Amino acid sequence: MIYLLRHGEISHPDGKRFVGQTDFPLNEKGMSQARQWREVLSGTAFERIYCSDLTRTRRTAEIIASGQAQTAVKIQAVAELREISLGEWDGLLTAEIRERFPEQWQKRGEDFVSYRPPGGESFADVQARAVPFFKQIAAISADSHSLIVSHAGVIRVILCHILGMPLANLFRLRLDYSCLNMIDCKGTAMQLALMNFRHE
Repeated sequence: MIYLLRHGEISHPDGKRFVGQTDFPLNEKGMSQARQWREVLSGTAFERIYCSDLTRTRRTAEIIASGQAQTAVKIQAVAELREISLGEWDGLLTAEIRERFPEQWQKRGEDFVSYRPPGGESFADVQARAVPFFKQIAAISADSHSLIVSHAGVIRVILCHILGMPLANLFRLRLDYSCLNMIDCKGTAMQLALMNFRHE
């Protein structure tokens, strides 16, 4: 079984902003959310714990790992699980992007699956790096438990793959901060057992 968890809440400047690989830390609520999962998951023995190499996922994973009885379990931080790179758009307000990059904004609206912001990635790029890594973990998690702490964009492309959904539908999947998704890896096909579950 793979426990696929989105990191806890972060604080960033006011307004609706594009947040990708900018390394925002967890805020106090995000830390509290991680501690809640530490308690809830303390009875689940994870043989493997993975996270992206950004601070918000590392810290979430560290807090949860501290509640494991087998404290020797090592957290592996990997770039494959990073959030989408938004390039020059990262951290900007939506209104700023529309004003500064009007043509690019229109192109993104026409094909956000394949569109790359200046210096950034597309969601197709994210799927190309994240799904093969996820498959590796799934192959060794049929009879054990693995925890992956990642980001909304990464988790959405993984869930689209599991469900056989076109990436064009990825924003139909709601993924709140600190939500848990569970994937059963037994049998010939992976099955989504739980989605967007929040303990709070």
